[in-house]
Amino acid sequence: MVKLHLKRCGKRQRAVYRIVAIDVRSRREGRDLRKVGFYDPIKNQTYLNIPVILYFLEQGAMFNLEELFKIFQRRRVSLWNFALINKQQTKFN
Repeated sequence: MVKLHLKRCGKRQRAVYRIVAIDVRSRREGRDLRKVGFYDPIKNQTYLNIPVILYFLEQGAMFNLEELFKIFQRRRVSLWNFALINKQQTKFN
């Protein structure tokens, strides 16, 4: 199973986070399947590769609501697509 989450990078006291798709069985800082964006909390910059994120969500990837949902909201990403995907996942479970 694949999970989207934040991977910490950067120097001490200067954290930058990559948004990555990673296998659940690997470590948090382990090898990622694909980089799908980044988040810089100090400069308040974000980059999201929306088509790739939607692809992984369609394939059944999970993501942490607290971390990534806030980033998606800040970027004003249409969460309608995410709602449809989550609705389909609950229908099959």
